[in-house]
Amino acid sequence: MSLWIRSKRSTVFLGFILMLCLSIVLFGCTQDKVGNTSSGSPSETNNSSSSASKHVTIIHSLPNDTLDPHNTWIALRAGITETLLRLDENMEITPWLASDWEAKDERTWIFTIREGIKFQDGSLLNAEAVKASFERGITDSKALDAALKIDSIEASGQKLQITTREPYPAFPTELVHPTTSIISVAAEDSMGKVAFNSAPVGTGPFMVTSFTSGSEIRLTRFDDYWDGKPKLNEATFKFNADANVRTLAYQSKQADIVFHLSPEMLVSIDADSELDVNSVTSLRTHYFTYNPASSKVSDIHVRQALDKLIDRDAIVQDIMLGHASPANGPFNASLSFGNKEGYQKVDEAGALQLLENAGYSKDSDGKLQKDGKPLTLKLIAFTGVNPELPLIPQVVQSEAAKAGITIEIVSVEYPEVYIADHTDWDISTTSYLTSPRGDGGSFLNSAYVPGGSYNPANIEVKELKPILKELNETGDTEKRNQLTQQAVTMINKAMPHSYIINPNILVGLNNRVTGWKPGPEEFYILTHTLDVK
Repeated sequence: MSLWIRSKRSTVFLGFILMLCLSIVLFGCTQDKVGNTSSGSPSETNNSSSSASKHVTIIHSLPNDTLDPHNTWIALRAGITETLLRLDENMEITPWLASDWEAKDERTWIFTIREGIKFQDGSLLNAEAVKASFERGITDSKALDAALKIDSIEASGQKLQITTREPYPAFPTELVHPTTSIISVAAEDSMGKVAFNSAPVGTGPFMVTSFTSGSEIRLTRFDDYWDGKPKLNEATFKFNADANVRTLAYQSKQADIVFHLSPEMLVSIDADSELDVNSVTSLRTHYFTYNPASSKVSDIHVRQALDKLIDRDAIVQDIMLGHASPANGPFNASLSFGNKEGYQKVDEAGALQLLENAGYSKDSDGKLQKDGKPLTLKLIAFTGVNPELPLIPQVVQSEAAKAGITIEIVSVEYPEVYIADHTDWDISTTSYLTSPRGDGGSFLNSAYVPGGSYNPANIEVKELKPILKELNETGDTEKRNQLTQQAVTMINKAMPHSYIINPNILVGLNNRVTGWKPGPEEFYILTHTLDVK
Protein backbone atom coordinates (compact mmCIF):
# COMPACT_ATOMS: atom_id res chain seq x y z
CA MET A 1 0.00 0.00 0.00
CA SER A 2 2.92 2.33 -0.38
CA LEU A 3 4.78 4.03 -3.19
CA TRP A 4 8.40 5.15 -2.85
CA ILE A 5 8.78 8.61 -4.37
CA ARG A 6 12.06 10.27 -5.39
CA SER A 7 11.67 13.60 -7.20
CA LYS A 8 14.37 14.75 -9.63
CA ARG A 9 14.48 18.54 -9.59
CA SER A 10 16.66 20.76 -7.42
CA THR A 11 15.70 24.35 -8.26
CA VAL A 12 15.97 26.63 -5.24
CA PHE A 13 14.26 30.00 -5.12
CA LEU A 14 15.07 33.02 -3.00
CA GLY A 15 11.74 32.66 -1.21
CA PHE A 16 12.69 29.12 -0.25
CA ILE A 17 15.98 30.34 1.21
CA LEU A 18 14.17 32.96 3.27
CA MET A 19 11.71 30.40 4.57
CA LEU A 20 14.55 28.04 5.37
CA CYS A 21 16.22 30.71 7.48
CA LEU A 22 12.92 31.27 9.26
CA SER A 23 12.58 27.55 9.89
CA ILE A 24 16.06 27.33 11.37
CA VAL A 25 15.21 30.18 13.73
CA LEU A 26 11.92 28.50 14.71
CA PHE A 27 13.40 25.06 15.29
CA GLY A 28 16.94 25.98 16.36
CA CYS A 29 15.98 27.07 19.87
CA THR A 30 14.55 24.59 22.32
CA GLN A 31 13.26 24.79 25.84
CA ASP A 32 14.31 22.57 28.67
CA LYS A 33 11.91 21.23 31.24
CA VAL A 34 11.93 24.37 33.37
CA GLY A 35 11.55 26.73 30.41
CA ASN A 36 15.19 27.81 29.94
CA THR A 37 16.22 28.40 26.34
CA SER A 38 19.23 26.72 24.75
CA SER A 39 20.62 27.61 21.35
CA GLY A 40 22.06 24.23 20.46
CA SER A 41 20.72 22.84 17.19
CA PRO A 42 18.55 19.73 17.58
CA SER A 43 20.31 18.30 14.54
CA GLU A 44 23.54 18.15 16.51
CA THR A 45 21.84 15.84 18.97
CA ASN A 46 20.05 13.86 16.26
CA ASN A 47 23.21 13.06 14.33
CA SER A 48 24.87 11.39 17.30
CA SER A 49 24.52 7.63 16.83
CA SER A 50 26.43 6.39 19.87
CA SER A 51 24.67 3.67 21.83
CA ALA A 52 24.48 6.00 24.82
CA SER A 53 22.62 8.83 23.11
CA LYS A 54 20.48 7.57 20.27
CA HIS A 55 17.82 10.20 19.63
CA VAL A 56 15.20 10.91 16.99
CA THR A 57 13.07 13.99 16.28
CA ILE A 58 9.60 13.59 14.78
CA ILE A 59 7.28 16.35 13.57
CA HIS A 60 3.56 15.81 13.07
CA SER A 61 1.01 18.26 11.71
CA LEU A 62 -1.68 18.45 14.38
CA PRO A 63 -0.83 20.41 17.55
CA ASN A 64 -1.99 18.89 20.83
CA ASP A 65 -2.90 20.82 23.97
CA THR A 66 -3.17 17.67 26.09
CA LEU A 67 -1.79 14.13 26.16
CA ASP A 68 -5.07 12.76 27.54
CA PRO A 69 -5.03 9.24 26.02
CA HIS A 70 -8.81 8.87 25.93
CA ASN A 71 -9.47 12.08 24.01
CA THR A 72 -6.47 12.38 21.67
CA TRP A 73 -4.34 10.05 19.55
CA ILE A 74 -0.95 11.47 20.43
CA ALA A 75 -0.15 9.28 23.47
CA LEU A 76 -0.25 6.16 21.32
CA ARG A 77 1.53 7.81 18.39
CA ALA A 78 4.33 8.90 20.72
CA GLY A 79 4.83 5.39 22.10
CA ILE A 80 3.49 6.23 25.58
CA THR A 81 0.41 3.99 25.55
CA GLU A 82 -0.84 0.84 23.85
CA THR A 83 -4.19 -0.81 23.16
CA LEU A 84 -5.51 -4.32 23.75
CA LEU A 85 -5.49 -5.05 20.02
CA ARG A 86 -3.67 -3.46 17.09
CA LEU A 87 -3.57 -3.43 13.28
CA ASP A 88 -0.79 -5.22 11.45
CA GLU A 89 0.76 -4.08 8.16
CA ASN A 90 -2.09 -5.79 6.28
CA MET A 91 -4.67 -3.81 8.30
CA GLU A 92 -5.79 -6.95 10.10
CA ILE A 93 -6.53 -7.03 13.84
CA THR A 94 -3.86 -8.79 15.92
CA PRO A 95 -3.16 -9.21 19.66
CA TRP A 96 -1.21 -6.56 21.57
CA LEU A 97 -1.77 -6.09 25.32
CA ALA A 98 -4.36 -8.84 25.04
CA SER A 99 -2.92 -12.16 23.92
CA ASP A 100 -6.28 -13.46 22.68
CA TRP A 101 -10.01 -12.79 22.74
CA GLU A 102 -13.29 -14.57 22.05
CA ALA A 103 -17.01 -13.87 21.91
CA LYS A 104 -18.90 -15.63 24.72
CA ASP A 105 -22.21 -14.58 23.18
CA GLU A 106 -23.47 -11.75 20.95
CA ARG A 107 -22.88 -9.15 23.68
CA THR A 108 -20.08 -10.60 25.79
CA TRP A 109 -16.35 -10.64 25.04
CA ILE A 110 -13.53 -12.33 26.97
CA PHE A 111 -9.97 -10.96 26.70
CA THR A 112 -6.82 -12.53 28.12
CA ILE A 113 -4.37 -9.86 29.26
CA ARG A 114 -0.70 -10.73 28.76
CA GLU A 115 1.23 -11.53 31.93
CA GLY A 116 4.40 -9.78 33.03
CA ILE A 117 3.66 -6.39 31.47
CA LYS A 118 4.51 -3.34 33.58
CA PHE A 119 3.19 0.18 33.48
CA GLN A 120 5.88 2.86 33.36
CA ASP A 121 5.46 3.42 37.12
CA GLY A 122 6.42 -0.21 37.76
CA SER A 123 2.94 -1.53 38.57
CA LEU A 124 1.74 -4.69 36.85
CA LEU A 125 -0.87 -4.80 34.11
CA ASN A 126 -3.81 -7.05 34.93
CA ALA A 127 -7.50 -7.22 34.10
CA GLU A 128 -8.43 -4.97 37.02
CA ALA A 129 -6.10 -2.23 35.74
CA VAL A 130 -7.57 -2.55 32.23
CA LYS A 131 -11.09 -2.35 33.67
CA ALA A 132 -10.19 0.85 35.53
CA SER A 133 -8.75 2.33 32.34
CA PHE A 134 -11.88 1.60 30.31
CA GLU A 135 -14.15 2.93 33.05
CA ARG A 136 -12.10 6.12 33.23
CA GLY A 137 -12.23 6.46 29.42
CA ILE A 138 -15.97 6.07 28.93
CA THR A 139 -16.63 8.44 31.82
CA ASP A 140 -14.23 11.05 30.50
CA SER A 141 -15.10 10.84 26.79
CA LYS A 142 -18.63 10.83 25.37
CA ALA A 143 -17.23 9.85 21.97
CA LEU A 144 -15.47 6.81 23.43
CA ASP A 145 -18.57 5.78 25.35
CA ALA A 146 -20.65 6.01 22.17
CA ALA A 147 -18.08 4.00 20.22
CA LEU A 148 -17.59 1.17 22.73
CA LYS A 149 -21.20 0.83 23.97
CA ILE A 150 -19.99 -0.89 27.15
CA ASP A 151 -22.65 -1.99 29.62
CA SER A 152 -20.46 -3.72 32.22
CA ILE A 153 -16.89 -4.92 32.83
CA GLU A 154 -15.71 -7.76 35.06
CA ALA A 155 -12.08 -8.51 35.94
CA SER A 156 -10.44 -11.60 37.45
CA GLY A 157 -6.67 -12.05 37.32
CA GLN A 158 -5.72 -11.71 33.67
CA LYS A 159 -9.25 -12.36 32.37
CA LEU A 160 -11.38 -9.38 31.34
CA GLN A 161 -15.07 -9.72 30.46
CA ILE A 162 -16.81 -6.86 28.65
CA THR A 163 -20.55 -6.84 28.00
CA THR A 164 -21.91 -4.34 25.48
CA ARG A 165 -25.28 -2.61 25.61
CA GLU A 166 -26.38 -4.29 22.39
CA PRO A 167 -25.14 -7.01 20.04
CA TYR A 168 -21.84 -5.69 18.70
CA PRO A 169 -19.93 -8.16 16.49
CA ALA A 170 -17.47 -5.45 15.39
CA PHE A 171 -16.48 -4.58 18.97
CA PRO A 172 -12.84 -5.80 18.60
CA THR A 173 -12.27 -3.36 15.72
CA GLU A 174 -12.94 -0.48 18.12
CA LEU A 175 -10.17 -1.65 20.45
CA VAL A 176 -7.39 -0.77 18.02
CA HIS A 177 -8.28 2.91 18.16
CA PRO A 178 -5.78 5.16 20.02
CA THR A 179 -8.45 6.50 22.37
CA THR A 180 -8.89 2.99 23.82
CA SER A 181 -5.32 3.18 25.15
CA ILE A 182 -4.72 1.45 28.46
CA ILE A 183 -3.37 3.72 31.21
CA SER A 184 -2.62 3.48 34.91
CA VAL A 185 -5.60 5.05 36.64
CA ALA A 186 -3.80 4.57 39.97
CA ALA A 187 -1.02 6.82 38.68
CA GLU A 188 -3.57 9.44 37.62
CA ASP A 189 -5.17 9.32 41.06
CA SER A 190 -1.82 9.99 42.73
CA MET A 191 -0.68 12.68 40.26
CA GLY A 192 -3.93 14.55 39.69
CA LYS A 193 -5.71 14.84 36.34
CA VAL A 194 -3.92 17.96 35.09
CA ALA A 195 -0.45 16.59 35.78
CA PHE A 196 -1.42 13.17 34.42
CA ASN A 197 -2.66 14.64 31.14
CA SER A 198 0.79 16.20 30.71
CA ALA A 199 2.56 12.91 31.47
CA PRO A 200 0.22 9.89 31.23
CA VAL A 201 1.51 6.53 32.46
CA GLY A 202 1.05 3.73 29.97
CA THR A 203 2.74 0.47 28.99
CA GLY A 204 4.50 1.81 25.89
CA PRO A 205 8.24 1.89 25.11
CA PHE A 206 8.65 5.61 25.93
CA MET A 207 7.90 7.76 28.98
CA VAL A 208 7.21 11.50 29.04
CA THR A 209 9.96 13.70 30.49
CA SER A 210 8.34 17.01 29.54
CA PHE A 211 5.40 18.33 27.55
CA THR A 212 4.99 21.81 26.08
CA SER A 213 1.34 22.29 25.14
CA GLY A 214 0.86 22.70 21.39
CA SER A 215 4.60 22.40 20.76
CA GLU A 216 6.45 19.22 21.73
CA ILE A 217 6.84 16.12 23.88
CA ARG A 218 10.22 14.97 25.13
CA LEU A 219 10.48 11.27 25.88
CA THR A 220 12.92 8.78 27.30
CA ARG A 221 13.21 5.03 26.92
CA PHE A 222 11.25 2.72 29.25
CA ASP A 223 13.87 0.08 29.99
CA ASP A 224 11.35 -2.47 31.35
CA TYR A 225 9.21 -2.39 28.21
CA TRP A 226 7.62 -5.82 27.80
CA ASP A 227 8.23 -6.40 24.07
CA GLY A 228 11.98 -5.78 24.02
CA LYS A 229 14.24 -2.93 25.07
CA PRO A 230 13.65 0.12 22.83
CA LYS A 231 16.51 0.89 20.43
CA LEU A 232 16.44 4.65 21.06
CA ASN A 233 17.42 6.36 24.29
CA GLU A 234 15.37 9.50 23.76
CA ALA A 235 12.96 11.11 21.33
CA THR A 236 11.40 14.50 20.67
CA PHE A 237 7.89 14.60 19.17
CA LYS A 238 7.08 18.06 17.80
CA PHE A 239 3.89 19.55 16.36
CA ASN A 240 3.58 22.21 13.68
CA ALA A 241 0.49 23.04 11.62
CA ASP A 242 2.46 24.77 8.83
CA ALA A 243 3.37 22.31 6.07
CA ASN A 244 6.07 24.57 4.65
CA VAL A 245 7.80 24.91 8.03
CA ARG A 246 7.60 21.14 8.57
CA THR A 247 9.09 20.49 5.15
CA LEU A 248 11.88 23.01 5.65
CA ALA A 249 12.72 21.51 9.03
CA TYR A 250 13.10 18.16 7.30
CA GLN A 251 15.30 19.59 4.55
CA SER A 252 17.56 21.25 7.10
CA LYS A 253 17.81 17.93 9.01
CA GLN A 254 16.29 19.35 12.17
CA ALA A 255 13.90 16.41 12.13
CA ASP A 256 14.32 12.77 11.14
CA ILE A 257 10.68 11.89 10.47
CA VAL A 258 8.17 14.50 9.25
CA PHE A 259 4.51 13.87 8.43
CA HIS A 260 2.41 15.62 5.79
CA LEU A 261 5.08 17.30 3.72
CA SER A 262 4.14 20.00 1.25
CA PRO A 263 3.81 18.33 -2.20
CA GLU A 264 5.10 21.33 -4.18
CA MET A 265 8.32 21.35 -2.15
CA LEU A 266 9.25 17.71 -2.78
CA VAL A 267 11.36 18.64 -5.82
CA SER A 268 13.85 20.33 -3.51
CA ILE A 269 14.36 17.26 -1.32
CA ASP A 270 15.81 15.02 -4.02
CA ALA A 271 19.07 16.97 -4.15
CA ASP A 272 20.00 15.51 -0.76
CA SER A 273 20.96 11.85 -0.87
CA GLU A 274 20.31 11.51 2.89
CA LEU A 275 16.62 12.33 2.57
CA ASP A 276 13.75 10.30 1.16
CA VAL A 277 9.99 10.63 0.96
CA ASN A 278 7.42 7.88 1.49
CA SER A 279 4.14 8.46 -0.33
CA VAL A 280 1.78 6.09 1.45
CA THR A 281 -1.76 5.27 0.40
CA SER A 282 -3.74 6.50 3.38
CA LEU A 283 -7.08 5.74 5.01
CA ARG A 284 -8.00 9.44 4.95
CA THR A 285 -10.62 11.08 2.74
CA HIS A 286 -11.09 14.79 2.06
CA TYR A 287 -14.71 15.72 1.42
CA PHE A 288 -17.32 18.47 1.53
CA THR A 289 -20.16 18.46 4.05
CA TYR A 290 -23.40 20.13 2.97
CA ASN A 291 -25.41 22.00 5.59
CA PRO A 292 -28.81 20.28 5.94
CA ALA A 293 -30.20 23.54 7.37
CA SER A 294 -29.20 25.59 4.31
CA SER A 295 -32.12 26.61 2.09
CA LYS A 296 -29.81 26.40 -0.94
CA VAL A 297 -27.89 23.13 -0.60
CA SER A 298 -30.81 21.32 1.04
CA ASP A 299 -32.01 20.98 -2.59
CA ILE A 300 -30.45 17.73 -3.82
CA HIS A 301 -30.21 19.12 -7.36
CA VAL A 302 -27.86 21.82 -6.08
CA ARG A 303 -25.73 19.26 -4.20
CA GLN A 304 -25.56 17.04 -7.25
CA ALA A 305 -24.62 20.01 -9.41
CA LEU A 306 -21.84 21.06 -7.04
CA ASP A 307 -20.51 17.50 -7.02
CA LYS A 308 -20.22 17.67 -10.81
CA LEU A 309 -18.23 20.92 -10.52
CA ILE A 310 -15.46 19.33 -8.42
CA ASP A 311 -12.50 18.73 -10.70
CA ARG A 312 -11.03 15.76 -8.85
CA ASP A 313 -8.46 15.10 -11.58
CA ALA A 314 -7.12 18.66 -11.33
CA ILE A 315 -6.92 18.39 -7.54
CA VAL A 316 -4.99 15.12 -7.76
CA GLN A 317 -2.59 16.33 -10.45
CA ASP A 318 -2.20 20.07 -9.82
CA ILE A 319 -2.46 20.25 -6.02
CA MET A 320 -1.35 16.79 -4.89
CA LEU A 321 1.08 16.30 -7.82
CA GLY A 322 -0.18 12.76 -8.22
CA HIS A 323 0.03 11.83 -4.53
CA ALA A 324 -3.69 11.06 -4.21
CA SER A 325 -6.57 9.32 -5.95
CA PRO A 326 -10.05 10.64 -6.81
CA ALA A 327 -12.67 9.57 -4.26
CA ASN A 328 -16.00 7.97 -5.10
CA GLY A 329 -17.20 7.54 -1.52
CA PRO A 330 -15.92 7.67 2.04
CA PHE A 331 -13.52 4.73 1.65
CA ASN A 332 -10.54 4.22 -0.60
CA ALA A 333 -11.62 2.12 -3.58
CA SER A 334 -8.66 -0.23 -3.01
CA LEU A 335 -10.15 -1.45 0.29
CA SER A 336 -12.28 -4.59 0.28
CA PHE A 337 -15.35 -2.57 1.31
CA GLY A 338 -14.58 0.41 -0.94
CA ASN A 339 -16.85 1.55 -3.78
CA LYS A 340 -15.79 -0.18 -7.01
CA GLU A 341 -17.67 2.20 -9.30
CA GLY A 342 -16.00 5.10 -11.11
CA TYR A 343 -15.68 8.60 -9.70
CA GLN A 344 -17.52 11.74 -10.83
CA LYS A 345 -15.66 13.68 -13.52
CA VAL A 346 -16.13 17.43 -13.83
CA ASP A 347 -19.30 18.05 -15.86
CA GLU A 348 -20.37 21.69 -16.19
CA ALA A 349 -23.14 20.95 -18.69
CA GLY A 350 -24.63 18.31 -16.40
CA ALA A 351 -24.38 20.67 -13.43
CA LEU A 352 -26.19 23.46 -15.29
CA GLN A 353 -28.98 21.08 -16.29
CA LEU A 354 -29.48 20.08 -12.64
CA LEU A 355 -29.55 23.71 -11.55
CA GLU A 356 -32.06 24.51 -14.27
CA ASN A 357 -34.20 21.66 -12.91
CA ALA A 358 -33.94 23.34 -9.49
CA GLY A 359 -35.31 26.60 -10.93
CA TYR A 360 -32.09 28.52 -11.51
CA SER A 361 -31.32 30.54 -14.63
CA LYS A 362 -28.52 32.89 -15.72
CA ASP A 363 -28.95 36.65 -15.61
CA SER A 364 -27.40 39.12 -18.05
CA ASP A 365 -24.05 38.86 -16.23
CA GLY A 366 -23.96 35.11 -16.49
CA LYS A 367 -24.74 34.63 -12.78
CA LEU A 368 -27.17 31.94 -11.68
CA GLN A 369 -30.21 33.27 -9.87
CA LYS A 370 -33.56 32.09 -8.62
CA ASP A 371 -36.48 34.37 -7.76
CA GLY A 372 -34.15 37.31 -8.34
CA LYS A 373 -31.57 36.08 -5.80
CA PRO A 374 -28.06 35.01 -6.92
CA LEU A 375 -26.73 31.55 -6.05
CA THR A 376 -24.04 32.54 -3.55
CA LEU A 377 -22.65 29.90 -1.20
CA LYS A 378 -20.48 30.16 1.92
CA LEU A 379 -17.73 27.53 2.07
CA ILE A 380 -15.82 26.87 5.32
CA ALA A 381 -12.20 25.87 4.70
CA PHE A 382 -9.27 24.63 6.79
CA THR A 383 -6.46 27.09 7.39
CA GLY A 384 -3.70 24.49 7.41
CA VAL A 385 -2.45 21.16 8.81
CA ASN A 386 -2.72 19.22 5.52
CA PRO A 387 -1.27 21.69 2.99
CA GLU A 388 -3.80 20.85 0.28
CA LEU A 389 -6.91 21.55 2.36
CA PRO A 390 -6.90 25.35 1.93
CA LEU A 391 -6.32 24.93 -1.83
CA ILE A 392 -9.12 22.50 -2.72
CA PRO A 393 -11.92 25.06 -2.10
CA GLN A 394 -10.16 27.48 -4.46
CA VAL A 395 -10.28 24.93 -7.31
CA VAL A 396 -13.99 24.38 -6.71
CA GLN A 397 -14.59 28.13 -6.39
CA SER A 398 -13.02 28.66 -9.81
CA GLU A 399 -15.01 25.88 -11.49
CA ALA A 400 -18.27 27.06 -9.89
CA ALA A 401 -17.66 30.60 -11.11
CA LYS A 402 -17.57 29.33 -14.70
CA ALA A 403 -21.07 27.94 -14.16
CA GLY A 404 -22.33 31.20 -12.64
CA ILE A 405 -22.12 30.26 -8.94
CA THR A 406 -20.42 32.54 -6.44
CA ILE A 407 -18.59 30.74 -3.63
CA GLU A 408 -17.32 32.78 -0.69
CA ILE A 409 -14.51 31.02 1.17
CA VAL A 410 -14.14 31.54 4.92
CA SER A 411 -11.03 29.96 6.45
CA VAL A 412 -11.16 28.69 10.02
CA GLU A 413 -8.79 26.59 12.12
CA TYR A 414 -11.29 23.87 13.01
CA PRO A 415 -14.26 23.63 10.60
CA GLU A 416 -16.02 20.92 12.61
CA VAL A 417 -16.13 23.27 15.61
CA TYR A 418 -17.39 26.15 13.47
CA ILE A 419 -20.19 24.22 11.79
CA ALA A 420 -21.32 22.76 15.11
CA ASP A 421 -21.74 26.29 16.50
CA HIS A 422 -23.04 28.14 13.41
CA THR A 423 -25.82 27.78 10.87
CA ASP A 424 -24.67 30.50 8.43
CA TRP A 425 -22.76 28.19 6.08
CA ASP A 426 -23.55 26.03 3.07
CA ILE A 427 -20.48 23.84 2.53
CA SER A 428 -17.62 22.82 4.81
CA THR A 429 -14.31 21.16 4.08
CA THR A 430 -13.97 17.94 6.08
CA SER A 431 -11.14 15.42 6.43
CA TYR A 432 -11.11 12.21 8.46
CA LEU A 433 -9.42 8.84 8.62
CA THR A 434 -12.50 7.00 7.44
CA SER A 435 -11.33 3.42 8.08
CA PRO A 436 -8.60 3.54 10.75
CA ARG A 437 -9.88 0.31 12.29
CA GLY A 438 -9.69 -1.69 9.06
CA ASP A 439 -13.49 -1.58 8.80
CA GLY A 440 -16.05 0.93 7.53
CA GLY A 441 -18.71 0.51 10.21
CA SER A 442 -17.26 2.94 12.71
CA PHE A 443 -17.14 5.84 10.24
CA LEU A 444 -20.67 5.18 8.98
CA ASN A 445 -22.01 5.25 12.54
CA SER A 446 -19.95 8.33 13.45
CA ALA A 447 -20.79 10.34 10.32
CA TYR A 448 -24.41 9.40 9.57
CA VAL A 449 -26.04 9.05 12.97
CA PRO A 450 -27.12 12.33 14.66
CA GLY A 451 -24.81 13.02 17.58
CA GLY A 452 -21.98 10.98 16.04
CA SER A 453 -18.43 12.20 16.68
CA TYR A 454 -17.92 12.89 12.93
CA ASN A 455 -21.36 14.48 12.47
CA PRO A 456 -21.35 18.04 13.86
CA ALA A 457 -23.95 19.06 11.25
CA ASN A 458 -26.34 16.32 12.51
CA ILE A 459 -26.80 14.81 9.07
CA GLU A 460 -29.25 11.93 8.88
CA VAL A 461 -29.99 9.68 5.90
CA LYS A 462 -33.14 7.83 6.96
CA GLU A 463 -32.73 5.14 4.29
CA LEU A 464 -29.43 4.18 5.94
CA LYS A 465 -31.00 3.13 9.24
CA PRO A 466 -31.91 -0.48 8.32
CA ILE A 467 -28.55 -1.00 6.60
CA LEU A 468 -26.60 0.31 9.61
CA LYS A 469 -28.72 -1.79 11.98
CA GLU A 470 -27.90 -4.95 10.03
CA LEU A 471 -24.25 -3.94 9.72
CA ASN A 472 -23.95 -3.38 13.46
CA GLU A 473 -25.42 -6.81 14.15
CA THR A 474 -23.28 -8.68 11.60
CA GLY A 475 -19.88 -10.18 12.38
CA ASP A 476 -19.15 -11.95 9.09
CA THR A 477 -16.49 -9.93 7.25
CA GLU A 478 -17.77 -10.61 3.73
CA LYS A 479 -21.32 -9.69 4.69
CA ARG A 480 -20.08 -6.54 6.45
CA ASN A 481 -18.21 -5.53 3.29
CA GLN A 482 -21.38 -5.97 1.21
CA LEU A 483 -23.48 -3.96 3.64
CA THR A 484 -20.84 -1.21 3.75
CA GLN A 485 -20.89 -0.96 -0.04
CA GLN A 486 -24.70 -0.83 0.01
CA ALA A 487 -24.49 2.00 2.52
CA VAL A 488 -22.06 3.90 0.29
CA THR A 489 -24.43 3.52 -2.67
CA MET A 490 -27.24 4.95 -0.56
CA ILE A 491 -25.01 7.81 0.65
CA ASN A 492 -23.93 8.72 -2.86
CA LYS A 493 -27.55 8.79 -3.94
CA ALA A 494 -28.62 11.08 -1.08
CA MET A 495 -25.37 13.11 -1.34
CA PRO A 496 -25.10 14.73 2.10
CA HIS A 497 -21.37 14.87 1.32
CA SER A 498 -19.22 15.15 -1.79
CA TYR A 499 -16.19 12.91 -1.50
CA ILE A 500 -13.21 14.51 -3.22
CA ILE A 501 -9.87 12.69 -2.91
CA ASN A 502 -8.00 10.06 -0.94
CA PRO A 503 -4.70 11.84 -0.22
CA ASN A 504 -1.45 9.96 0.24
CA ILE A 505 0.52 10.54 3.43
CA LEU A 506 3.79 12.25 2.49
CA VAL A 507 6.34 11.28 5.13
CA GLY A 508 9.93 12.47 5.13
CA LEU A 509 12.28 9.76 6.37
CA ASN A 510 15.99 10.49 6.92
CA ASN A 511 18.18 7.61 5.77
CA ARG A 512 19.69 7.35 9.24
CA VAL A 513 16.36 5.95 10.50
CA THR A 514 16.03 2.16 10.52
CA GLY A 515 13.53 -0.36 11.84
CA TRP A 516 10.43 1.64 10.96
CA LYS A 517 8.21 2.66 8.06
CA PRO A 518 4.99 4.70 8.01
CA GLY A 519 1.68 2.87 7.86
CA PRO A 520 -1.65 3.97 6.35
CA GLU A 521 -3.33 4.09 9.76
CA GLU A 522 -1.01 6.82 11.18
CA PHE A 523 -1.11 5.14 14.61
CA TYR A 524 2.25 3.55 15.32
CA ILE A 525 4.99 6.16 15.01
CA LEU A 526 7.44 6.05 17.92
CA THR A 527 8.03 2.32 18.43
CA HIS A 528 10.53 0.12 20.26
CA THR A 529 12.02 -1.08 16.95
CA LEU A 530 12.69 2.41 15.57
CA ASP A 531 16.45 2.99 15.47
CA VAL A 532 19.08 5.30 13.97
CA LYS A 533 22.40 4.45 12.36
